[in-house]
Amino acid sequence: MSLKIYLLRHGETEYSRRGAFCGDLDIDLTTEGNRMAHSFSEAYRSIPWTDVYVSPMKRAIATARPLCDALGLPMQIRDGLREISYGAWEDQEQDAVRQLYQEDYLRWQTDPAWNPPTGGETAIQIAARALPVITEIEFRYKTGNVLVVSHKATIRIILCSLLGIDVGRYRDRINAPAASVSIIKFVAYGPMLEVLGDRSYMPEHLRNRAGT
Repeated sequence: MSLKIYLLRHGETEYSRRGAFCGDLDIDLTTEGNRMAHSFSEAYRSIPWTDVYVSPMKRAIATARPLCDALGLPMQIRDGLREISYGAWEDQEQDAVRQLYQEDYLRWQTDPAWNPPTGGETAIQIAARALPVITEIEFRYKTGNVLVVSHKATIRIILCSLLGIDVGRYRDRINAPAASVSIIKFVAYGPMLEVLGDRSYMPEHLRNRAGT
């Protein structure tokens, strides 16, 4: 038996719905986002979970809660799993950011590994705080199933780092829709991607929601 880490992005929020920048903003799930969380719980509660690691942000905790409540699982809250800080771009639409912070926006689009949103975080900085959480899990559990509930950018950067993909390409190479699950299996030769961005477990009307 090997260690498997299930990377679950939080359910839909109003910001993910309309595509606005939301990193540090500590917002709640939408009604549909909560339904996504309950759908995940119903679909995955039969797995023998070893542990659950969760970002401290409300939207991540709310996504983990249905499963944890149903199975009596505690949450291991880790600050390293929080979402990217978008700095001055928080709470703004992309068109507005493109106009107000044109140079920073272009640099960020070209290489977000080293170029942050204005006053925000780079992909390198996110990897530096998120990967130690993965290392902690690997150290504690050589086998078992561990759920990690985090955020779009953070999950994509974790996946790029584990799979040997330049983290500066996380926005171009990896997708993580709302409440999607990606599974990494740790084998003899390192991390192996088994599932990427799966949402087949949820009802079709939730899968088809745009902008998530």
